[in-house]
Amino acid sequence: MPRPKQDRKICNPPLMQGFKPFGIPRSLLSSVSLLYDEYEAIRLLDYEGLNQDQAARQMNVSRPTLTRIYEKARKTIAQALVEGKMIVIEGGNVEFGKQWFRCKRCFKLIGGLENHVRCKDCKNFCADELTPINKA
Repeated sequence: MPRPKQDRKICNPPLMQGFKPFGIPRSLLSSVSLLYDEYEAIRLLDYEGLNQDQAARQMNVSRPTLTRIYEKARKTIAQALVEGKMIVIEGGNVEFGKQWFRCKRCFKLIGGLENHVRCKDCKNFCADELTPINKA
């Protein structure tokens, strides 16, 4: 029996919930799922330019585990590009360090209830307009 997966550390969730191919209505698209830890591996290695040892330490995983996460992320993104699929960024065994929310109306990302302020796009202002992204 395999041991339970350890939560991966993610500094904050992505600003967007996913991507879709240009010019095709969403209703006609199938999707692939990119997990939060896969997104974080792509962000750290390709965007931030960290080496695998540094990225693995930041995510609280071993270097071989980071390599497997990264390879799966690259394969998922390649499949979406080649097959014209939508990428949905969601889920996985992750730890954000604090509670994150997304506004149901404007989709703005909010780090903690204490940082929730009324934005110009929202007519109402209450905690009911927020969707939790993670558990604290």
